[in-house]
Amino acid sequence: MTGMMIVLLLGGFVGLVIGGDMLVRGAVTIAQRLNISPMVIGLTLVGFGTSMPELLTSVQAALAGAPGIAIGNVIGSNTANILLILGLSTLLAPIAVPRAVLRRDGGAVALATLACVGLSLGGQLGRGAGAVLLCGLVVYLVLTLWRARAPVADAASAPAGRFALLHFAAGLVLTVLAARALVTGAIGLSAELGISEAVIGVTVVAVGTSLPELVTSIMAARARQGDIALGNILGSNLFNLLGILGVTALIEPLRVPSQILELDLWVMAAATLALLVMAFTGSRIGRGEGAALFAAYVIYIGVLARSVI
Repeated sequence: MTGMMIVLLLGGFVGLVIGGDMLVRGAVTIAQRLNISPMVIGLTLVGFGTSMPELLTSVQAALAGAPGIAIGNVIGSNTANILLILGLSTLLAPIAVPRAVLRRDGGAVALATLACVGLSLGGQLGRGAGAVLLCGLVVYLVLTLWRARAPVADAASAPAGRFALLHFAAGLVLTVLAARALVTGAIGLSAELGISEAVIGVTVVAVGTSLPELVTSIMAARARQGDIALGNILGSNLFNLLGILGVTALIEPLRVPSQILELDLWVMAAATLALLVMAFTGSRIGRGEGAALFAAYVIYIGVLARSVI
């Protein structure tokens, strides 16, 4: 059994590396063909697409009666997206911050985070809360795509455009399947250690389902497509909070574990605030900021590790 879990872990990681590269290459080509900025592509196609593992995992966990994993997956993924993934990406290459986009989409992430915190404080995320979150996602998508509309109508029908769409779709499918394999192996190994659902959710499951974002952002940073890396983080975090929590709570009302209320929710909020402050106070997020984000994640994981020893 342990050997099979290790195979799933390794196979999932290899699949994520290959799929992430395909995802970024396809997304950049689509952006060029449709005259849409890479930032918008990162916020929609890449950001939401790489969040599919979180959606599948949270819904499955909620239906299985494991709210700690369902909610911890979302909270932990958002924290990892900012502190771990953006931190590592900016260590590879500083990320330029488009001001107009940041005001719009950074504000949306801040509002979504505040909504998640406010709705969670009651200790329960019911169907009403899920509906509110989903409505917020629909409004955001409509406004974003309306602003990004392009005059080019037939570019996607060109052979190169169709090939880019297939490239993107294949990369997305591969990252989702690989992430599921990796998470299955990680949960199987972690369960043997007797760790609580909430801790597993915000660490093993969250990092596992965030690996598509990690690989995609690192690939984008290496390709000097920093706007896709930042857009990927913002879009993924929005979809996690509004889409995944919304859908999951609509399907199965969720009880918020006490550990998440006492620690993890506030770490996510603080990480979001730190990202927005860094972005608004400079024209780019540099290696120094990236090192600070990564160090904060190491400290956070250390605190969690001490709590289960």
